[in-house]
Amino acid sequence: MNHDNEIDSLEEFEEDVTEYIGKNEHSKDLALPQQSLPKRIYVLPVSNRPFFPAQVQPVMVNQNPWQETLKRVGETDHKMLGICFVDDHEPGQHIPQSDELATVGCAVRVHHAQNKDNHVQFIAQGLQRFRIVQWLRRKPPYLVEVEYPREPEEDADETKAYTLAIISAIKELLRTNPLYGEEVKQYLSRFGPEDSSPLTDFGASMTSAPGSELQSVLDTVPLLRRMEKVLLLMRKELEVARLQTEISEEVNEKVQKHQRDFFLKEQLKVIQRELGISKDDKTAEAERFEARMAELDPPEAVQERFEDELQKLQVLESGSPEYGVTRNYLDWLTQVPWGQHSEDKFDLAKARAILDRDHDGLEDVKDRIIEFLAEGTFKGEVSGSILLLVGPPGVGKTSIGHSVADALGRKFYRFSVGGMRDEAEIKGHRRTYIGAMPGKFVQALKDTKVANPVIMLDEIDKIGASYQGDPASALLETLDPEQNKEFLDHYLDVRMDLSKVLFICTANQLDTIPRPLLDRMDVIRLSGYIAEEKLAIAKNHLLPRLLKRAGLLKKQFNITDAAIRQIIEGYAREAGVRNLEKMLHKVMRKAIVKLLEAPDKPVKVGVADLPEYLGQPAFRKEKALKGVGVVTGLAWTAMGGATLSIEATRVHSSQRGFKLTGQLGDVMKESAEIAYSYISSNLKRFKGDPGFFDKSFVHLHVPEGATPKDGPSAGVTMATALLSIARKEAPQQNTAMTGELTLTGQVLPVGGIREKVIAARRQKISNLILPEANRGDYDELPDYLREGLTVNFARHYNDVFQVCFGNKPKTGSSVH
Repeated sequence: MNHDNEIDSLEEFEEDVTEYIGKNEHSKDLALPQQSLPKRIYVLPVSNRPFFPAQVQPVMVNQNPWQETLKRVGETDHKMLGICFVDDHEPGQHIPQSDELATVGCAVRVHHAQNKDNHVQFIAQGLQRFRIVQWLRRKPPYLVEVEYPREPEEDADETKAYTLAIISAIKELLRTNPLYGEEVKQYLSRFGPEDSSPLTDFGASMTSAPGSELQSVLDTVPLLRRMEKVLLLMRKELEVARLQTEISEEVNEKVQKHQRDFFLKEQLKVIQRELGISKDDKTAEAERFEARMAELDPPEAVQERFEDELQKLQVLESGSPEYGVTRNYLDWLTQVPWGQHSEDKFDLAKARAILDRDHDGLEDVKDRIIEFLAEGTFKGEVSGSILLLVGPPGVGKTSIGHSVADALGRKFYRFSVGGMRDEAEIKGHRRTYIGAMPGKFVQALKDTKVANPVIMLDEIDKIGASYQGDPASALLETLDPEQNKEFLDHYLDVRMDLSKVLFICTANQLDTIPRPLLDRMDVIRLSGYIAEEKLAIAKNHLLPRLLKRAGLLKKQFNITDAAIRQIIEGYAREAGVRNLEKMLHKVMRKAIVKLLEAPDKPVKVGVADLPEYLGQPAFRKEKALKGVGVVTGLAWTAMGGATLSIEATRVHSSQRGFKLTGQLGDVMKESAEIAYSYISSNLKRFKGDPGFFDKSFVHLHVPEGATPKDGPSAGVTMATALLSIARKEAPQQNTAMTGELTLTGQVLPVGGIREKVIAARRQKISNLILPEANRGDYDELPDYLREGLTVNFARHYNDVFQVCFGNKPKTGSSVH
């Protein structure tokens, strides 16, 4: 098929066709189907749909290669052309081959042919079906010999019934689409309603059925069979037309309703404005901001800025970008609770009860918080201090912040600064930026609706820095009691008083907190829990919370104290209780599975059941390392205290040497070197062979080599291990020690005494050696931690030697 898709040209040509047919309605130029038909005709392929004998329609084809065909048709007396359908052929593709053309086509008379824009246009008047008998020329212009099949006679009544059905279907199609009316007029100009065969072909031509289905109608010569096919096609067409009509009506109804509602609302606004009943959006916004600010008590500078911005808002056009910026600014400015403070509850007994209710253990921390609240009670307000809670994960730092807010009766707001790299999150963006927002502190005041909430800054030791600024430095102004009275947020650009806010920060360690920031904080250490405290926390807090979360009743699930203690010792030995909660939750999940299988049988978990629920313990009861050259040290880690076994051995005696292993940091390597030098130079005093190290290659190892270890607290431990192999005598068993050593034998103080004592108790070590300078730290520990311990305080390594080896060193010294 070589039709062109230029619809505009076709529409113009159709107008010419209509005009032509109207003028020549009774002209002799228009042939009727029963006139004589030639046996040889030229053939033209079409691809969109077959042509029917009842049709009169314009046709447009490319000049190349079909102009020659139309020229030869024009030279004939009968001016007749055969039109055959070609399936699955797109315009512009290759010229259809003769075997691609349908065998049955439609003979048409060509009228009013003309050239236009590389195309040939003509009016095709359908006359009669033909069947190709023989191809006389298989290249354009195609020439064929044809025959005109005759319709067999059919039952007149049956034919009349089908005819009426088709006429009825045509009437329905006309109602759904009035555009079919012109085609009906053209049909009636040539045939009557009683002409059944042309009527059937005309009905098929009115449908939008695929070309292959229409060709099937053209191929069917017997009238009744053809009528059946056409009626089926017309029924499908009617269904599609009805559906399109329904969809169109529904869409129009929705659009009309929307337009009607819009116009009515606009009219209502105008009427209300004329009557003074309502105001426009801009006036309503301004009055809303004024009403908000009237309920607050802003400083004079804030009130002046508010009035300036409000005046600007009223001048600006509501569609301008500046209007949106000013509106958002006023929205934030009027949501800051200027001068709105909640009343503090200064009841120390109630505060103590709340802390005891929410936390087991941590007596020293609770005492420190009570002291802080007492100070506020004495002066009538809690301000001027920034608390920093430091401790391992899972020890309850965040929950203590909640308890402090509850005890004071203040609103609580928490946000994490861990990983924060943009200082605009602290001090806000400037209003010139798209999407500018105030900082976290303004948002905290907006959310809490008071100017004196408790604001918790979580993970302050993990705050970052980038090209976008240094948030830690931005916090300096916020957390400094001398500066935060006039805190300036870049977005609001007015001074705010944050001095009434109680800031509570949390951190796992102090090393990564910038020193100027740390100086502004009051440090409270949370060291972790011993087994008894963990057991109380599990029974009083963790289990009730997990039962509530799972929807379980106490009678449905029971775990013994011994089982909880075994979980603490074997599965969750860290300083905090977060992992303990995970283990209990795991046990509870597996118990729920059993309850679903047997709802009437409560689940009871004992020590013997734990391997079934949790697998084998991650921590088994460690057998204390004993023997010559083995000493137990005490260490501090970010996860709490830990015991550290240090081993020393003599590898061979062929040369002097010293080797260190165990992934030690630079500080521990220095401690080992100092210990080696000190013991080597003082062996005689400690009753060892003075020449032992001259002819010994010594290896010092700190087990668990995969774990990095560093810190100045292992000097005395390493020295004791080296002295043990030199004396060939094991140190006193069940003894652990900590302390740093100098080259002159002085024992220096270390940190983390509480954590180290807890670690010793966890391992059931009762004999400790601590630096004398840490005596005060030990005396501050609660009685339940010190109970049952024997502690020896050492000023000099002589004191350590006396405890470990049971005798006094010789006087004097020997230096190598």
